[in-house]
Amino acid sequence: MHLRLVVAICILGGLVGVASAQEMGRWLKGAPLPVPRSEVAVAEVSGKIYVIGGFDGDRRTSAVVEAYDPATDQWTPIAPLPRGLNHPMAAGANGKLYVIGGYLGPALNNATNALWEYDPATQRWIERAAMPTVRAAGAAVVVDGKIYVVGGARATGSVGDFAVYDPQTNRWTTLPAMPTPRDHIAAGAYGKKIYVAGGRPPFTGGLRTLEVFDLEAQRWAALAPMPTGRSGIAGAVVRGCFYVFGGEGNRQSATGVYEQNEVYDPKSNRWESQPPMPTPRHGIGAAVWENRIYIPGGAPLLGFSVSNAHEVYEPTKSCE
Repeated sequence: MHLRLVVAICILGGLVGVASAQEMGRWLKGAPLPVPRSEVAVAEVSGKIYVIGGFDGDRRTSAVVEAYDPATDQWTPIAPLPRGLNHPMAAGANGKLYVIGGYLGPALNNATNALWEYDPATQRWIERAAMPTVRAAGAAVVVDGKIYVVGGARATGSVGDFAVYDPQTNRWTTLPAMPTPRDHIAAGAYGKKIYVAGGRPPFTGGLRTLEVFDLEAQRWAALAPMPTGRSGIAGAVVRGCFYVFGGEGNRQSATGVYEQNEVYDPKSNRWESQPPMPTPRHGIGAAVWENRIYIPGGAPLLGFSVSNAHEVYEPTKSCE
């Protein structure tokens, strides 16, 4: 993996905090994604980073799944999805990969609630209990071995649907809906709380909204809004800090895409700017392994496009 240093210029408009030089992370460059795609799902399982489905360069909904090994900086194709999906949600839990919901094709009226489980040991996909509602472009996080799926969209528009799946019992439980229905969001979990940032509507610019669900109190609350409203973003938590990357709807850029990398500190309820993405993208996902954040693929232009970019963020900040 080749080191690529990025110099960050912190623009203070909308920020409520400024990171010190010691809290600025760095970007690394990983092996390119073999099959360029956008609107993918990304998840980590047993130290491997999986990129699932999305749109390929011909605008086709893809069933391709590829696994990246950070130890060797190499990609390996694995058994494809039973059927193509774009905008799916994915998570790794208990040594297995789970792919939830998504769109079956380009039309927005064909969201699914299917749940597929992949076992790296057997290299097989099996269908598990369907999610309570159909949706795509939401987010999934794991807490204590259970998978929480929040937000998204279906034919009727954006939703705040929220449910948790227990792989041990193969059962779903519906939870209190997110107050602000939205899709193309970023989510992250730390302790007993789940954070959900950004998304849309509106399409242009996206939302600054940050809401948190307390698993113990079983209720939602609003927190300090994200400095830059965005959708089509990726989120990840490292050392208790919630990072949000990229997005689309940037009127200040010819590409229409955001390079922003902003981090939220739950202890102070403050956001800070971090070094921007070397390749601004939307339609992305992120996964964490050994305190590094992996962001493969995505769209470098507003709307449809694809990329084989694979960039890795190594943060230094701690919010614990």
